[in-house]
Order: sequence, then C-alpha cells, then structure tokens
Amino acid sequence: MVVTTIAGGIAAAAALSYAGYATMAPKSQLYGRTFLGEGRGSRRLALTYDDGPNDPWTPKLLDVLAKHGVKATFFMIGRFVEERPEIARAVADAGHVIGNHTMVHPNLIFVGRTGIQEELLQCATMLAAAVGKHSNLFRPPFGGRRPAVLREVRRQGMVPVMWTVTCYDWKRTTADRVERHALRQVRGGDIILLHDGGHLRLGADRSHTVEATDRLIRRYKDQGYEFVTVPEMMESRVAGR
Repeated sequence: MVVTTIAGGIAAAAALSYAGYATMAPKSQLYGRTFLGEGRGSRRLALTYDDGPNDPWTPKLLDVLAKHGVKATFFMIGRFVEERPEIARAVADAGHVIGNHTMVHPNLIFVGRTGIQEELLQCATMLAAAVGKHSNLFRPPFGGRRPAVLREVRRQGMVPVMWTVTCYDWKRTTADRVERHALRQVRGGDIILLHDGGHLRLGADRSHTVEATDRLIRRYKDQGYEFVTVPEMMESRVAGR
C-alpha cells in the first residue's frame, strides 16, 4: 500500500510537471495545435521577429532584409505600435507580414479570460490603426499558452504560431552566439525566433540580432535554402508540398 501510494504520488507529480512544461515549451501540442513550420527535409526557413516595433533596430533590420531580398514575419506589441506607428507602417510597406503579440506582453498563462480577450483585441486595434489590414497570425508572449488562451485566439479568428529554433537574442549577447544557437538547431522547414525589440521598453539593443540576421541569410542562401514568410509556409502545408 505504501509503495503504491508513493508510486502514485510520483506519477502525479510527473504529470503536473509535464503539464506545466507544456504551457511554455514551443514545440508542445498538449493544449492545442499551433503552427510549427514545414518539418525536417524542407529547404525553406522562416525568419520571425518579436517585440517590435523598436527604434532604431527595426529600421536597421529592414535594411538588412531588403539588401537580401528576404521577407520576414513580425509579431508586434500593441503599445509599441501605438508609440511608433511609422515603424510598423514601414514594415508593412516593405512587404513583410505583421502578426499580433498582445498589447503589453503579459504571460497569458496567468491572465484571465477577459484579460486575454482584451490583450488580443487591443493589439489588433493598434495594428489596424497603424497599418490597416494585416495577418491573422498570433504569437503568445514567452510562448505561454493554455487551453483558454488558444480558445480565445481561435475565437478571434487568429492562428497561433510558435517556433522550432530559439536564438536567445532577447538578452545581452553577441551576433556570434545568436548565429551558433541557430546553427545547432536548424534542420530545414524551421521557424526561427528572433527579436527586433524588447518587451520592457523601446530602444532595447538588438544590434546583435541585426548582424546575426545578415550572417544567417548569407549562410543559408549559400547552402541552397529559401527564406519565406510564415503564411507562405502555411500555404505550402495546405498544398501538400
């Protein structure tokens, strides 16, 4: 009886631990389906950037992307769009895809249903005011989601997008380290997580991200990879590519 009780307690603890892990793990599908790219074997990659718009680094990043003829996907924070609508418009005018990253970047696993709803709606309102029509893509801050989050995302007609390559560029680092993180993880068909801004304030230094972006595009184009937007990846999955 004691052994059975202990074993049951260990199993319950393990289940709880995994349930908590799954709320934040980018590749977990425990709480609902999210888009994770094309899968291994594809020769396509999608660059995605979170937490912008951010002056001066988003404009500098646009210059790098334009130099290489690459389109990317930007998940923007509503309050920064409200403060820098001209940068958001520049991203849209350059042909990049813009998605919703909430109004103030809370971890949604700790937010109630009404709060989740408002975070999504307010960001969508800021994006519409700044750039007009934009994508229906959504990325949860910190990757945090639970069933209630994904239900509200889908209720508002949005598609949750996660990532398969983490470059750890949201903290103080170097372009070398960002690049090495990507090289260890890229297998083809990946969605690469990068940041053109910081969720705490405007002006966060993302010089390392801009430089790493230039290097990654050069490296993978030389290896025969193509860079596409997240919607382009989604279309290829639907078409059975």
